[in-house]
Amino acid sequence: MPTLESVASIGLLFFLFLVGLELDLNSIRRSGKRAFSIAACGITLPFVCGIGVAIVLRKTVDGADKAGFGQFIVFMGVALSITAFPVLARILAELKLLTTRVGETAMAAAAFNDLAAWILLALAIALAGNGADGGDKKSPLVSVWVLLSGIAFVAFMMIFISPVMKRVAQRCSVENEAVDEVYICLTLAGVMVSGFITDFIGIHSIFGAFVFGLTIPKTGNFAERLIERIEDFVLGLLLPLYFASSGLKTDVTKISGGKAWGLLVLVIATACAGKILGTFVVAMMCRMPVRESITLGVLMNTKGLVELIVLNIGKEKKVSFFDFLLLYLLFSTN
Repeated sequence: MPTLESVASIGLLFFLFLVGLELDLNSIRRSGKRAFSIAACGITLPFVCGIGVAIVLRKTVDGADKAGFGQFIVFMGVALSITAFPVLARILAELKLLTTRVGETAMAAAAFNDLAAWILLALAIALAGNGADGGDKKSPLVSVWVLLSGIAFVAFMMIFISPVMKRVAQRCSVENEAVDEVYICLTLAGVMVSGFITDFIGIHSIFGAFVFGLTIPKTGNFAERLIERIEDFVLGLLLPLYFASSGLKTDVTKISGGKAWGLLVLVIATACAGKILGTFVVAMMCRMPVRESITLGVLMNTKGLVELIVLNIGKEKKVSFFDFLLLYLLFSTN
């Protein structure tokens, strides 16, 4: 198990790097108020619903009250409100919807949604570091230090590392020409170093890899060549190991009896209804046709690996009963 988890963690690190590499911040800025409104409501409503579900679970599940209330509701809200941006991108690509109005709006809204969710998750991890397991609580200054250090790390990456990666991308901008192996090696090393820094700060290592991916320009030859070189290896070999590791750590027998199944149905229904309904209502207010509004709501409800990541992090941070919540992915993954 330790060997499997170590390899799976490396795969997860590079997967989040790919997510950051594919996430174009400029597209979020260009998307306009409609996509912003859809994303904001699409994450707010299920997040609020998640808080309600968290309160219910704390009162009904044994041991759920051992976790601190703050990190508990934030983890729960993020788990129910996040959209699987990489999964959504592949669904739209396969259905040839990327260039349609629904596809473009969904991608922009999902990008903003994911960005907000990762920020909230970083906040939850900072709170979880402050005695999340119900044991000896550390000083609140620890959480403040983690948050400030995380902000400083992001600022450093965007101010100093982003221009460096832009120069690298410009040197590798010649089409149909192989990218120098040195640049590939340095970039992959940068992913590992970024992950180490955020892990040292007290935030999960995946955030460092994600932010490093954001610093690389999305236009030009370099980003495309990077994706071509590592995507198949990460998605085809390393990520399945992460699923296997999660499956081995998940106890299916936790769901037994009418009460447990009722709670499971509550979590699934709340996650799906909050996401679809919130997106549908705002899309209708933005004067989109009914069919497109419903389609957008279903697309924004895409679940997948990112939600599994959130729940596994919650389990690592000893936020109670995440064994139970992990099982809901078996039923809710699109």
